[in-house]
Amino acid sequence: MNRKNDQKNIRKLYRQGSTSMAVTLPIEMVADLKWRERQKVKVSKVRGGILIKDWKK
Repeated sequence: MNRKNDQKNIRKLYRQGSTSMAVTLPIEMVADLKWRERQKVKVSKVRGGILIKDWKK
C-alpha cells in the first residue's frame, strides 16, 4: 500500500502487551540513520513529544 506524500509519516500507536505501546518507523528513516533490528535506542520525553536516539554506553 503506497501512501500519499503528505501522509507518509503519519503513524498509529498499537498496544504491545498490557503495559506498553508501539509505533512503526518509516523504513527510509531507519535506513538513513543506519539503525538495525533489535538495536537499543533511548527514548526521552521532550516538550511537545518524544525524542528517540541511538543508545550509547
